[in-house]
Amino acid sequence: MSTKRPRVLVLVCSTRPGALGPAVGTWLTETLAPSALTLDVDLAPLALGDLQLPFLDEEEHPSTGVYHHEHTRRWSAIVDEADGFVVVTPEYNYGMPATLKNALDYLGPEWAWKPVGFVSYGHTSAGTRAVQHAKQVMTTLRLVPLGSTVAIRIADAMREGRLQPGTHLEAAAEGLLAELVRVAHALAPLRERGRVNAVAGPVAGSYARHLAPDDAPEVTVLQRCCWTEEAVANSTLAIPALHESPHQVRAWLADWQATGLWRDGRLLGMVRTRRSGEDLHVGRLAVVPDLRGRGLGRWLLRMAESAGQGCRRIVLSTGAASSRNLALYEGQGYAPLREEADDGVVHLAKAVPA
Repeated sequence: MSTKRPRVLVLVCSTRPGALGPAVGTWLTETLAPSALTLDVDLAPLALGDLQLPFLDEEEHPSTGVYHHEHTRRWSAIVDEADGFVVVTPEYNYGMPATLKNALDYLGPEWAWKPVGFVSYGHTSAGTRAVQHAKQVMTTLRLVPLGSTVAIRIADAMREGRLQPGTHLEAAAEGLLAELVRVAHALAPLRERGRVNAVAGPVAGSYARHLAPDDAPEVTVLQRCCWTEEAVANSTLAIPALHESPHQVRAWLADWQATGLWRDGRLLGMVRTRRSGEDLHVGRLAVVPDLRGRGLGRWLLRMAESAGQGCRRIVLSTGAASSRNLALYEGQGYAPLREEADDGVVHLAKAVPA
């Protein structure tokens, strides 16, 4: 699971001229600024009116992700980048604004497995009936509504013509954000599994995806775990993977093509590749110790080899005393390169099938 800062979209829904929504949105983002800093989360305010979304005008069903209009593609990108939402909504005739329903209906997979909290405002019910209406729609889109809410009764929150909610509402807003961030982290594995570039892995519930620089902390832990055993087997601590800092790992993640195998937010294994002339270099093949012997290493190696199309050969290396690694590679058709002998290291290669 990537450790990038969660991005929370604060969505102000009312588009009626003179509406109270913008003032509520400003109060909310200002109130939550210290908490957002403490929770290491980015707040991104957005007024639905600024999107200028017409009533749904896409020909394809939203579940297809096929969008013909630029306004839809722009909205899709905004929602896709978000890890959670805080919806600032009034109540119109016992329901949510049509603008919010329209914005929800435009998209499909972009909403899935993301938490949503509500800050409602109104008169008799403080907007709570709009929240109940919205929850019915949002759960269908696989959004996950929070238990925490903030309900502002307009008559109680206005002072001398200005919106001034009390400290109890400030505390409620801070609690809402804290819950939203916790749920966003918990749901992250489900969001990642649904990404278009994720593929099913070899064990139940696992999936593979490209590793990015934000994955450096998890990769660092996996390297320390796996290469300690290699250091013992080869009687040396001079193994780069044991000493790299997260900053150094981040640097090579930006330079190599790396694939990680994940399950429930845990990095189970990884491998990296890079082309050099007619060679495909494969390295850092690792599997967590408790799952070795279940074919994960062979599966990751085949994933790496699939990037070798157009190359003449695939080359890799391991410690001379790493008997398990040598057995794996030789069993997959790799042979030692005698002309590239190295003290304590065995270099192996195999030809890429024509």
